[in-house]
Amino acid sequence: MAESKSGDEFVTHEFDEAIAIQRGIVDAETRLAKVHPHEGSKAAIATCLTDDKAFLTQLEQLGRKKGATGEVEDVAEGVLDLLESLVAKADEAPSEAYEAHAVLLNAKRKQQDSAGGMLKIARALKDAEARDAAQAFAKAQKAGSDELAFQLADFAVVIATAPSAG
Repeated sequence: MAESKSGDEFVTHEFDEAIAIQRGIVDAETRLAKVHPHEGSKAAIATCLTDDKAFLTQLEQLGRKKGATGEVEDVAEGVLDLLESLVAKADEAPSEAYEAHAVLLNAKRKQQDSAGGMLKIARALKDAEARDAAQAFAKAQKAGSDELAFQLADFAVVIATAPSAG
């Protein structure tokens, strides 16, 4: 049975999860920015990568103050395993890149949700630094997710309308 967490221990857990998933996002974006066959997606991923590296550094710094190191726990492990396995196959076929792109988008949306929780926690704890960071993180994750979703839909049309190989 999972151990219940509350107070400071819960905050540390939330930072650990956010850091772990952010590391996975940065790793996935690094790879996909090189191998993605859809130019619009490749450009959007490269743009997200720049922001996501900066947010990872900031998460690590803020998390360190709470004792967080980016320990991979259950939720993060599931997200990261799926992301890593699909990104590893992204250069095999457009449909594989599509799947990796979709899971990357899902991970970024997970971070967007986490940022909302972190924002409310920071406000409740009257932690202005964490509050400001969470606001910026949420805004950037939403913008990145929206662009990746747009590019994913465009890429789906490219794949769907490509001549069959058969």
